[in-house]
Amino acid sequence: MRYLKTIVLYFLFMGVQQISHAQQKLKVVIAGLTHDHVDRILRKGMNGEIIILGIAESNRQLCEQKKASYHLPDSIFYDDLTTALKNKKPDLVMVYNSPVEHLAAVEISLPLHVPVMVEKPLCFSYTVAERIKMLSEKYNTRVFTNYPSLWYTSFMELIKRANVKGVMDTITKMAMHGGHRGPAEIGCSKYFSQWLTDPEKNGGGAITDFGCYGVCIMTELMKEKMPNTVFATVRHLKPNIYPNVDDDASIILEYADATGIIEASWSWPYTIMDAEVYGKNAYLHASEMNGTDPVSLRSKNEKESKLEVITEPQFKDEVEYLTAVLKNGAPDNNRLMSLERNMKVVKILDAARQSAKEKKRIVL
Repeated sequence: MRYLKTIVLYFLFMGVQQISHAQQKLKVVIAGLTHDHVDRILRKGMNGEIIILGIAESNRQLCEQKKASYHLPDSIFYDDLTTALKNKKPDLVMVYNSPVEHLAAVEISLPLHVPVMVEKPLCFSYTVAERIKMLSEKYNTRVFTNYPSLWYTSFMELIKRANVKGVMDTITKMAMHGGHRGPAEIGCSKYFSQWLTDPEKNGGGAITDFGCYGVCIMTELMKEKMPNTVFATVRHLKPNIYPNVDDDASIILEYADATGIIEASWSWPYTIMDAEVYGKNAYLHASEMNGTDPVSLRSKNEKESKLEVITEPQFKDEVEYLTAVLKNGAPDNNRLMSLERNMKVVKILDAARQSAKEKKRIVL
């Protein structure tokens, strides 16, 4: 009898533990399905890593497609975000549509005191960014911006080491290359491509899509300092495929004592995400192709060149980080995702597009 009682108590304990664990999962409502990055989140829902309370998407065909691919029930689909949030209280609204639609999601969610995460960039107009900031402050509710590729282990390590005293000391230059063969060439969905190649919905092509990564990292390396000037050029290397937006862009950020060079393109012969940081005492290089290749971080000085040991990151992606912050009270100290950081990114990208259009250096 005592043995049976022990078994019962054990299973009761395990049940409580499992319930407790389930309560720690992030509960989300997804706004929009047209951004292909949403598939990562839908997979996490299917695998039980997060709890998807609702999906707001008006395109019925797209909803049916995702429903079949990820075994989603009819009951979680809604035509709009307002309806989806009517009887739900998620920890977070995750936005996966065009940058021009981000503001609408913020305007609906923040008055309900529901935090919002948008896929990069925050938006493509600094005027809109100021509106988002006003709403965030008014309702005391956070807005996060996610940069998927900056969760690569090598990039997290690069940023960490570049800011360690005695490693780089004074940073003089950063060169970042980001992009791929192009949305059409790599097989982006028609829903994604429709707004990605529309200047009214995305603000540009490669200059927005991949330029934002380099701008965000350079702002981190410069400890939030804004550049003195911004100069950018854009190219239309494949006008038959991308007639309305650039498919290749170069952005130069000039600081008093440093330069940021950002090469963003939909015309690379392969997918690339790569950054080099130069300082007076060292050189760091982070590279991770496609997010799957072995990562490397190389430091150099006059005496040696060696591969550095990469430490295991505390959080592997935005879901782990936001779960820790929103569910477990961890400090919200990822500046790359912060609203303040991403307002600066938007302002710099605004200047870059202006520079490319007017063919002159823009003074900030």
